[in-house]
Amino acid sequence: VQLQASGGGLVQTGGSLRLSCLASGRTFSNNGMGWFRQAPGKEREFVAAINWRGDSTLYSDSVKGRFTISRDNAKNTVYLQMNSLKPEDTAVYFCAASIYPYGTSREGAFGFWGQGTEVTVSS
Repeated sequence: VQLQASGGGLVQTGGSLRLSCLASGRTFSNNGMGWFRQAPGKEREFVAAINWRGDSTLYSDSVKGRFTISRDNAKNTVYLQMNSLKPEDTAVYFCAASIYPYGTSREGAFGFWGQGTEVTVSS
């Protein structure tokens, strides 16, 4: 079972990136999914979550209105569209699968984690 995050890179302030998280080894179509991030020297924090059907989403206040989480269950993939990026968005971004069908910000609800993809926003 693997969650493979990709799409990170270096972008200027105000730019956009789209992260993808591909699940392999099993399907997560019945699981809520989420994105978390960890900046250098800081603890991992919640970014966004989505329920199993993709019709209910949750965002941290710091990204609300700029980031959009979505999923394509047919492709076993979750996305994070990041717009209007700021230097404080610089972090390693992790995707994770919840043990519940709904989206949640509780890190302890996520039982499967990807390896992370690095996002750097230059000022």
